[in-house]
Amino acid sequence: MENRCALLTPRQMYEADRLTIAAGTPGLLLMERAGAAVAELAAARWPGARVLVLCGPGNNGGDGFVAARHLVEGGAAVSLALLGSMEQLKGDAAQAAAAWAGPVATLEQGGFDSADLIIDGLFGAGLSRALDGAAASAVVRANASGRPILAIDMPSGIDGETGQVRGVAVRAAATVTFFRKKPGHVLMPGRACCGDVHLADIGIPDMVLNEIAPNQFENGPAVWADAIPRPDPDGHKYARGHAVVVSGDKWHTGAARLGARAALRVGAGLVSVAGEAAALDVLAAHLTAIMLLEAGDAEALVAALGDKRRNAVLIGPAAGIDNSTRDKVLACLASGAMVVLDADALTVFAQEPETLFAAIKARADRGVILTPHEGEFRRVFGDLWDTTRAKTERAIAAARRSGAIILLKGPDTVIAAPDGRCAVNTNAPPTLATAGSGDVLAGLILGLCAQHVPAWPAAAMAAWLHGEAAAAFGPGLIAEDLPELVPVALAKLMAG
Repeated sequence: MENRCALLTPRQMYEADRLTIAAGTPGLLLMERAGAAVAELAAARWPGARVLVLCGPGNNGGDGFVAARHLVEGGAAVSLALLGSMEQLKGDAAQAAAAWAGPVATLEQGGFDSADLIIDGLFGAGLSRALDGAAASAVVRANASGRPILAIDMPSGIDGETGQVRGVAVRAAATVTFFRKKPGHVLMPGRACCGDVHLADIGIPDMVLNEIAPNQFENGPAVWADAIPRPDPDGHKYARGHAVVVSGDKWHTGAARLGARAALRVGAGLVSVAGEAAALDVLAAHLTAIMLLEAGDAEALVAALGDKRRNAVLIGPAAGIDNSTRDKVLACLASGAMVVLDADALTVFAQEPETLFAAIKARADRGVILTPHEGEFRRVFGDLWDTTRAKTERAIAAARRSGAIILLKGPDTVIAAPDGRCAVNTNAPPTLATAGSGDVLAGLILGLCAQHVPAWPAAAMAAWLHGEAAAAFGPGLIAEDLPELVPVALAKLMAG
């Protein structure tokens, strides 16, 4: 099922094309289908529009020539501008251009202000250098025109592998891509430049994925459907696991409450908050179905987690950055429980990350999830914090280094495993940028782990549920709303 959500790097997409052509489908036929798909969307979404098609010197430009021809055949008024000359075109792109009967202007001559729609066929996902010269000028003019832009494959200027802007980039209203999305369609800032992404079938068979073996996916139920925990009619609360959240001191109990509530809402059979006596006094005034567990230091936490029914533990939210937190984290990792490490549980190891990684790798089951935002990632992983690299690449490298599942938060949260798998979450609305939402996310992961969901699908599933819950609320969202919206997200998931 997950192959439907596979993300192909530009190199992998070239291989998909190559395998399809080698199996007997001409490259020109693939180009014809691609251009026709672009024209079909343009005509349906912007009927009667005067269209300017910008064509580049490669196959993306060839798709543009095909789209222009189909639009003219459908009665549209179309002008076309080319980067370079017709004589410089090669292969399938040259043949597609030869079938265009209309005039060909230079980019400088393009009538940006006289068009109602601009089709961007300058460069596709394989762009590997910054746009400059006439191409960059055309992108600037297209963006400044105020006209809607329909991008072919990828908005020109966006790196299809990393989602990064190469110099300048088209800001498209919509993008038509082919066979499978690329990482650049889902990673920021590329995702913001794509507009609505439409996936067109141009005749590449799914079987090519068997040879390509993609390891990146757009996060969603198809990726982890087999791991969804479903209540057993003959089950009981202990069968659904006992989750433990480690609280901060009496002045910092709110984060633990948010995480605990989320764990209970997502289906954990029992949830306890562990902390020092003074913190428990505060917690007792707020909690009902969630139990309290006195464990003020690492030794007491070891004893508490010695009960094997307590099978998942979260530590970090408002835990404090001190030796007590450090010792409690190591105590959690020495237990048999699955472990979610968030916030302060990561920062406390900023000066000694190898100590953390060694404790993680000592666990044979690798049931550990780290949930850093970019700042925490930089503190713990140092040299891997290089935002010119793909976020997916950085997360996978961190997972391999630490031996843990990495959930690298942001508008394009990435969930990566040491074996190289990763998923990019795309359903999180911007309203999630609010205090405490990360504590809820950590609690969702915890609650799924308590229900015996393996670490990677638990993290990916939680990120998706988090986004769905927020989207169900809309504007005005605060973190306290999120756990109460989880049932809505779960109902949608179970119905699917």
